[in-house]
Amino acid sequence: MTVLSYYCHRLRVEAEGLRVASLLGTGAPNQDLAGGDCVSAIAVQNVSKVWADSTAVDDISFTAPAGEFTILLGPSGCGKSTTLRLIAGLESLTFGRIVIGERDVSALPPARRDLSMVFQSYALFPHLSVAENILFGLKVRRVERAERDARLMRTAELLGLTALLERRPSQLSGGQQQRVALGRAIIAEKPVCLMDEPLSNLDAKLRHEMRVEIRELQHKLGITMVYVTHDQAEAMSMADRVILLRDGRIEQDAPPEEIYQRPATAFAARFIGTPPMNIVRLDERAEGAVIRGSDGPALLPPSGCAISLGVRPEDISLGESGGVPATVHAVEYLGADSIVDCDLGEERIAVRAQGKVAIAAGARVGLTWPTDALHFFETESGRRRDDLAQEVPAKLVAR
Repeated sequence: MTVLSYYCHRLRVEAEGLRVASLLGTGAPNQDLAGGDCVSAIAVQNVSKVWADSTAVDDISFTAPAGEFTILLGPSGCGKSTTLRLIAGLESLTFGRIVIGERDVSALPPARRDLSMVFQSYALFPHLSVAENILFGLKVRRVERAERDARLMRTAELLGLTALLERRPSQLSGGQQQRVALGRAIIAEKPVCLMDEPLSNLDAKLRHEMRVEIRELQHKLGITMVYVTHDQAEAMSMADRVILLRDGRIEQDAPPEEIYQRPATAFAARFIGTPPMNIVRLDERAEGAVIRGSDGPALLPPSGCAISLGVRPEDISLGESGGVPATVHAVEYLGADSIVDCDLGEERIAVRAQGKVAIAAGARVGLTWPTDALHFFETESGRRRDDLAQEVPAKLVAR
C-alpha cells in the first residue's frame, strides 16, 4: 500500500467514524430495552427530499410500529437509503416531518433522536480492538466505567463475541465484523435501531446466518428496527412489514405475505418472488381478451381497457392437453425444481415444477391454474384490478 492510498483509507475510516459519533451522541443512557419499556414507533409524514435537479423521496408517509421489524425494500435509486438517513437525521428534510415516539425530531440533530444505526460498511476503527469498537459510543457519551463493562459483557455474550474482544477488525471474518457493528448499536440500548444494507458485503451462506441472528436479536430486545435492503429474501424472511419503494414513492406498504399474495401493482408483483410473477399482456377481441399474439382461448370478457394477466410460476400446472396451449421453449433444471419457459403467442411464461421435468423444447403443453392464483393489472397504470378475477372461465382454471 502506498503512502497516498494508506492516508486515503484512513480518511475514509475517520469519515465513517464521524458518522457513527454523530449518531451516538452525548445523552444519558436509556434503561434496559429487554424489558420493553423504551420502545418507540416511527411516523414518517409527507416526507420529501429534493436535490438540485432531482427528487430522491417524493411525499411518502408510513409508520414503523413500536417493537416491530420494518423493512424498506426496493431497487437501487428508489430512495430507501435516503429515507433511512432522513429518519436518522443524517440528511435534512425538504418537506414533511418525522416523529419518533411522541417527539417531532424533524429539526433535531442525530445525537438527539435517541436511535442507533448500523452502516453498510460496518464503520469499524481498524486500530481499535473489538471491545474498544463496541464501547466507542459509550465513551463518547461518558458513561461510567462499571456501566460500560457490564453492558459490554451482556452485548458480547448476546452476539457470541466474548472470545474475540481483544482482536482487531482485520483479524475477524466478515460475519464477525458485522456482529461487532451490531454490538456497537445494541450496547447503546436505544429504542430504535436503523440498518442500511448491513449484509450486502457478506456471501450467501453468511447472509442467511445473519438474517436469522438479526431477526432473533430484534425479538429478544423488542426494539423498533427499520432495515434497508434490495434483497427480497431478506424482506420476506425478516420483516413484520415491508415498505416497497419505487422512484422515491411507496409502491406498497403491507406484511410480506400480503405483498406476495395480493400485490397492489404490477411492479410489486414482479419485484417479489423467484422467479418473478409472469405478467403478460392481453389483446382485446370480439370474443374476449386473449394472451397477446395467441389464438386464444379468451381469458376474460371484453373489458374496454388494456389489461395484463399475472400468475406466479409456482401456481401453474403443466399438462399434455387442456387449459391454455403453449410450446416449451427451454427447461432449466435446478435440483429441487425445474423452471420451464413456455411460449404463448408473443409472450413467454415461466412454470416452476418439482424435481426434474421430462419435457423437451418444442413440446406442446397445456397450462392451468387455480382461480385465486390469477392477478389482473391495468397495463398503463399497473394498478391491481380484483374485480376482473371473477370473470375468468372455470374451464381454464381447473387443476
